[in-house]
Amino acid sequence: MGIVVNFLALIEAKRAGQTLAPEQIQEFIGKFTAGKIPDYQMAAMLMAIYFRGLNTAETTALTLAMRDSGDVLKFPKDKRPLADKHSTGGVGDKVSLPLAPLLACLGFRVPMISGRGLGITGGTLDKLDSIPGFKTLLPAKRITQIVQQVGCVICGQTERMVPADKKLYALRDVTGTVPSIPLITASILSKKLAESLDALILDVKFGSAAFMQTKTDARKLAQAMVALGNQCGVNTRAILTDMNTPLGRAAGNWLEVKESVACLEAHWVGTRSTASPSGRIVWDAVEHIPTDLRPLVIESAAHLLVQTRKAKSLAAAREQAEDCLNSGAPRRKWDEMIVAQGADLAAFNRRLARDHTAPVVVELKATQSGFVSKCDARLIGELIRDLGGGRLTKESRINYDVGMDRLAKPGERVSKGATLARIHLGNKSEAANALARARLAFVISARKPCPSKLISEVVD
Repeated sequence: MGIVVNFLALIEAKRAGQTLAPEQIQEFIGKFTAGKIPDYQMAAMLMAIYFRGLNTAETTALTLAMRDSGDVLKFPKDKRPLADKHSTGGVGDKVSLPLAPLLACLGFRVPMISGRGLGITGGTLDKLDSIPGFKTLLPAKRITQIVQQVGCVICGQTERMVPADKKLYALRDVTGTVPSIPLITASILSKKLAESLDALILDVKFGSAAFMQTKTDARKLAQAMVALGNQCGVNTRAILTDMNTPLGRAAGNWLEVKESVACLEAHWVGTRSTASPSGRIVWDAVEHIPTDLRPLVIESAAHLLVQTRKAKSLAAAREQAEDCLNSGAPRRKWDEMIVAQGADLAAFNRRLARDHTAPVVVELKATQSGFVSKCDARLIGELIRDLGGGRLTKESRINYDVGMDRLAKPGERVSKGATLARIHLGNKSEAANALARARLAFVISARKPCPSKLISEVVD
């Protein structure tokens, strides 16, 4: 009973707004990881932290305690820098999938340790689980081998790698404690510090479907993570990006994999807006390929090129990343990566060639002509989650095939009867309700809305 009573005192102390000592945080994280503190008590501590917060010293202690709760990846000396990217999560955010092979082709080693979905945000590992045979759980030795041989890997942490985060991550998802700056900071950076990185780019989302609803809160989170990352010896930078609208034209696990491959394959032409302080790039793209996904992939790569001194300026780095993406090498690297992680390439390509894998697909039609002025990412994310594409409890099983694609984006002109989106369903009985809910996500106006910046600022 001793540890339970002692931990209860710490819960009460944090509930009262008191500061916890680093050794207290280290001890209870160790005990929780070892199974000596029950989930219900840790849930109470998470809620106390959610309301009372943690100061810088407490957040640092929590991050390092989580990192040190298990093994840290070790790599041999290599001229290729170790780099990674992390997003705080959003609807349709599949940037990691095309970015990892792009970075590998740009001369990086990418040990991308990713997570599963939280709330309505899609998880990178859930997306990859939709690929036949793909293994997201790999032993540390195999992770190192793939990174050294292929250049990139996307997987979950091993049982012995940051196990504290794995347990806390699952609890946060089902206890309403996800949108906490210190908990998000510790979760993200504990995994990234365990990768032994040289450089890290953070994509911090704000908006209706982000954990940080306002740009001010997103900036606070970005500043906290950038400061802590650099303090721990990793060259860390963050970009603040809009998550009021889904990223890309698809949301849902398998549909996002398909769109990621399209991003790697599509031939793009356009002009770079390199003079823009936001780094925004304007493209003329092929039909149904989003004009926001590819620029964000390129921008993330460009920052890492500058951070590791592989490029002298962001303008030069963008051009370098774009040329590499257009070369087709990252698409071939994608195949190499998924095969190295156990995927059945023939089965993957057959699945990729299908228009849809869900049993039922229905189209949402516009009831009037005009301009799309809103495509609400939160409403779309909630709908996909409720269709089975996300989790409501720790035990929820994911339906990888459900989701939405061919999303009409703000600023686009539509005619009456045009398709605003396709909804991929598990069964026909869900169609009427799904269409009604999806319709609420779209607003069509007579006047074209002012375009919003995808990347609003950089925190360096």
